[in-house]
Amino acid sequence: MSVVCETSAGWLVDELSLLRKWYQHSTSCQDAAHKKQLYDIKEDLFLILRPHIPVQSTPAPLPILCPETNPGTINQRKKRKRSCAFNQGELDAMEYHKKIIDFIMEGTQPLLQEGFKRLFLRPVLVNDDDHSQTEPRLCNNPCQLAELCNMAKCMPLLNPGEHAVQVLERGIYLPQETNVLSCITENKSECPEVIQFMGEKYIIPPKSTFLMSDVSCMEPLLHYKRYNIIVMDPPWENKSVKRSKRYSSLSPNEIQQLPVPVLAAPDCLVITWVTNKQKHLRFVKEDLYPHWSVKTLGEWHWVKITRSGEFVFPLDSTHKKPYEVLIIGRFKGAGNSTARKSEICLPPIPERKLIVSVPCKLHSHKPPLSEILKEYVKPDLECLELFARNLQPGWTSWGNEVLKFQHIDYFTPVDVED
Repeated sequence: MSVVCETSAGWLVDELSLLRKWYQHSTSCQDAAHKKQLYDIKEDLFLILRPHIPVQSTPAPLPILCPETNPGTINQRKKRKRSCAFNQGELDAMEYHKKIIDFIMEGTQPLLQEGFKRLFLRPVLVNDDDHSQTEPRLCNNPCQLAELCNMAKCMPLLNPGEHAVQVLERGIYLPQETNVLSCITENKSECPEVIQFMGEKYIIPPKSTFLMSDVSCMEPLLHYKRYNIIVMDPPWENKSVKRSKRYSSLSPNEIQQLPVPVLAAPDCLVITWVTNKQKHLRFVKEDLYPHWSVKTLGEWHWVKITRSGEFVFPLDSTHKKPYEVLIIGRFKGAGNSTARKSEICLPPIPERKLIVSVPCKLHSHKPPLSEILKEYVKPDLECLELFARNLQPGWTSWGNEVLKFQHIDYFTPVDVED
């Protein structure tokens, strides 16, 4: 993403600006024989002007008296009092919050001040209309990508030598057969490409690669490349996901079985997004990374703000926090990495950093990390995102909904002058 400003604590970043750069077409993409429609990411996906605080639209109901104090209401059920005691998970979260709140407050304020000076942030005006604080919905009925990947489990497995790489060509229509789920798809062009798949259109950014499958069909990825950076946002188990049935979750044991050591090149950076549940954070640092031979280097925080510089949730909220955690580690695979380190003059990975940005309204959409990581890694590295829901130029993306946020409904046509 485009870095608005930087301090020793971290970065204030503009993800919308970066996404727009990804989908800009140069004049070389427009020739007389192949005039193409251009697209831009919808700006209102990042138009969050006010915090996510519920508005009390109706008066609070009067308290209901229980039968002991109101004998006339014999048909009322006595409401069980809710215990005020916190469970262990909540106590752990409160203790963790106490440790990091000062760093988040002190680190965020200078970035916000600079953001106002550079006019990236601005106060909310009375007449400002935030349109909607909710996640935008697709206008059409896109194919159910996750369900399609689940169907593909019935396909016969290919031999390793049969794993082909499908290169996109202009105007390609991906077949409705599920063979697209068994091979890597590349856009080698310098320009975005629009593809049609299962009756829906998706925009593929330039120089991007993807494999759409679930964890049972990762074989093509294992024979493709080894990666220097692996970022993943696992579908952690939690009660909210179970209630909403928004997506399938994986147990810690299933996440542990991911073939990260096979995908990782020596000294690969492994970055895992973690929910604010302390058991997940401890699992990554104490179980998952050691199981993969990954050494923990740092614990960064993504701080979510509005365009007016406020936290999207109160910092002292007991329900949701305005930050998420990234655990950064380094894979220690086979080979002598000591000699390589002496040849590379790069700053070490900081133990703590803040990434401050206006989040996308799309559920579980994480900001890309390429712009802020480049000062800590060599250029032109191989990068992989696991459990991706969108694509990035220069990256390989994998997941059972890897094209979800590439749907054309999240973009708007752009007029091009001749």
